[in-house]
Amino acid sequence: MPREPEAFCEQVVYILRRHFPDREVHLAGPMDIYLDGRHLGLNNLYRMVNSDPGRGVEIVEDFLEQLLEGDDISQMPMPFSITKSRIMPRIQPASIFEQLDAEQVAYSPFVNDTVILYVIDMPKMTVSITVEQMIRWGIDIDEIDRIARENLAVYQPKLKLQIVEGDDGGRAAIFNMQDGYDAARLLLDSLWTKLAPEFKGNFYVAAPARDMFLAISCGPDSFVEKLQGRIDLDYKRLPYPISSDLFLVTQDGVAGTKAA
Repeated sequence: MPREPEAFCEQVVYILRRHFPDREVHLAGPMDIYLDGRHLGLNNLYRMVNSDPGRGVEIVEDFLEQLLEGDDISQMPMPFSITKSRIMPRIQPASIFEQLDAEQVAYSPFVNDTVILYVIDMPKMTVSITVEQMIRWGIDIDEIDRIARENLAVYQPKLKLQIVEGDDGGRAAIFNMQDGYDAARLLLDSLWTKLAPEFKGNFYVAAPARDMFLAISCGPDSFVEKLQGRIDLDYKRLPYPISSDLFLVTQDGVAGTKAA
């Protein structure tokens, strides 16, 4: 796949037209296309390909196939009794609404200019829950949030935690399950209880991208600043970026650190 963004975008359009000739697609910008009348940004796909350029075409084809299959599934009636155990939370930047209609998808506001989106976890993809589905099921956003957090807690009950100690006394803890929900584990109700003993109290969490979770001691400042540099790079480099700002986890919940 081409490295130059505009050429990359043109190649994606070519692949779409070749594999899905019945779909309407055209360019909308240097890294944007319109697919069947809706806007689709290609930044995440571009980052995915750059992380494994030898599989570029395969990654693009798989991404597009899952995207279109997800669109088809989202149009199907899905009974609540079947989907309840598959409802999961995802932290997304608020800028996600440049691509999604905020009035059509189920979400909750969060901190650091992020939101919690709710999805149905399928074997090879996730599908956003719509407001229409929520109305059909007869439940509100608070109930969706409660179910999603409960499902997250049991999704991988035995989390592998890696502790790293800095020379200056700082500590960090990493969840690395690579299941698409590493950053979302910031939402675990048990998070403070589980990690506070490692940090002797409150701690920061970095979630620069969907598959990154890094808990950090609140000091010393030099340790936090050093890791902040890596977090900034990961936010700019990795697919599905969320935020370069730290989240503060306390016994009372999660707070943002982004300046107002």
